[in-house]
Amino acid sequence: MRIQISLGNGPVECELAVGKFLEALKDEIPDMVIVSEARSKNAGCFKSAVVSTSMDVSHLQGTVKWIAQSPYRPRHKRKNWFIDISLFDEAADETSFDGDLVRFQTFRSGGPGGQNVNKVETGVRAVHVPTGVSVTSTEARTQHLNKKIALSRLGDIIAQQNLDAKALMKQTMWVQHNLLERGNPVRTYEGVGFRRIYK
Repeated sequence: MRIQISLGNGPVECELAVGKFLEALKDEIPDMVIVSEARSKNAGCFKSAVVSTSMDVSHLQGTVKWIAQSPYRPRHKRKNWFIDISLFDEAADETSFDGDLVRFQTFRSGGPGGQNVNKVETGVRAVHVPTGVSVTSTEARTQHLNKKIALSRLGDIIAQQNLDAKALMKQTMWVQHNLLERGNPVRTYEGVGFRRIYK
């Protein structure tokens, strides 16, 4: 599971809240790994961070509220700062490509093949069993070469699917980054020490 911690379009105080929440999570989620981060110019501040964990963190989804006087603008009247916590499944990440998971079928093919045309099964259909993706190759004169071509094509298709899945996840995360809902926080913290308030 991936956790995106974001300030939305909040001010510098929210950048600090992201940093403080990230620190608080380190004690709560021992296997947490920081996947990416967008640091701010201020120490300990982040515009966003993405972390990965194997734990069930569904209870974190939503808005986190931090009640504190601004350390950057002491006379500022506002004391409530909000950050967004969004969860994303990692299951859709990568499809590994393993030649052992490819099933081959041969067939007679027309086209350039010299004396073998329509006599020998030189055409090859390759199916990637986990995904069901299939390709054919008939352009080479031998079955062996057509297998190599089909394997290469399958590898390219799976690689492109992985890239597309990553791009979609990135786009979804960016959209979520801008959808901060203020109110009904799943958690509330207060003070410079970022002490959690239990209700």
